[in-house]
Amino acid sequence: MRIAIVGPTYPYKGGGAQHTTELAHRLRAAGHDVVIESWRAQYPSFLYPGQQTIDSPEGEPYPGTRRDLDWRRPDGWVACGRRLRGADLVVLAVLSPVQVPAYLGILYGLRRRARVVALCHNVLPHESKPYDRPLMKALLRRVDGVLAHSEQQAGLARGLTAAPVRVAALAPHLPARGARAGEDREPYGRLLFFGIVRPYKGLDLLLEALAQVPDVRLTVAGEFWGGLEETRALLGRLGLAGRVDLRPGYVAADDVPGLFAEADALVLPYRSATASQNVWLGHEHGVPVIATRVGALPDNVRDGVDGLLVEPGSAGALAEAIKRFYEPGTPERLRAGVAPVDPEPHWAAYLDTLLATAPPA
Repeated sequence: MRIAIVGPTYPYKGGGAQHTTELAHRLRAAGHDVVIESWRAQYPSFLYPGQQTIDSPEGEPYPGTRRDLDWRRPDGWVACGRRLRGADLVVLAVLSPVQVPAYLGILYGLRRRARVVALCHNVLPHESKPYDRPLMKALLRRVDGVLAHSEQQAGLARGLTAAPVRVAALAPHLPARGARAGEDREPYGRLLFFGIVRPYKGLDLLLEALAQVPDVRLTVAGEFWGGLEETRALLGRLGLAGRVDLRPGYVAADDVPGLFAEADALVLPYRSATASQNVWLGHEHGVPVIATRVGALPDNVRDGVDGLLVEPGSAGALAEAIKRFYEPGTPERLRAGVAPVDPEPHWAAYLDTLLATAPPA
């Protein structure tokens, strides 16, 4: 089958780019003829205030990649659609409604010459704007099928389109396996918050919880979506400046193992979530995970075995979970329960569902 994936890949960074790249490799390994149509310029800077591209790839780049799409060039969107008329399947990787105008241009150029699947990392953003729903409705009503990463997201999609909607849990796209921290080491008294800092991820709740738990420190490593000012002000109000190590900015792949080696647990205090690689990332580095019961997070954390689960939105509940985690012997027991991730069954199921989402007529 001739398959085109339209989405970000290296030199773009982050989970969306990693997923697009891994998906292309996996489809090619399964015997398909695969190309990636990617971006020369994906978003204007005011819509994505962080660092968009990186110098070193997060994984093996896909060789069959074309990087011509530009948010400023609608003529290039239509030209891309025309190029893809010979494909059997076109997969649109949807990370944000901001991509929709470009994808509508591609569909215009395609003229329904190929089956199209919208692969929705998020059907609607966690922090939505008035234009998000009409844009996504305009896109999803023009495709042949939708793939969502959770039943909750599938429900949103079904409210926007009559096209068939299928669900496949997000498959792991992880770095090459490195050394795992020793299971029997003494706890350091340090937790880790990792990844882009946005309001829905609940860093403020974690800081309020930390203020209720003495003698525990926290490393916050990742880009701050809206700047550092609010976080620094909150640290000052809570008296945590000496216990929280802020490491703002993109974390290069080579620096990730060292971050996890310093941590007793990864904390995911999300207010909402669809799917996240971070549970698997923590477990791949031998680190237990303290997570809220939102999205797919509870599907990947075995409460009391390789991590702890807590209800979302409550700093008090999160503080109690941290206290439970540091009860004598618990960090060592949970660390011993962490198993490395086997990506193969996840990807096999994912590819099967994707290819069944818009089968040939």
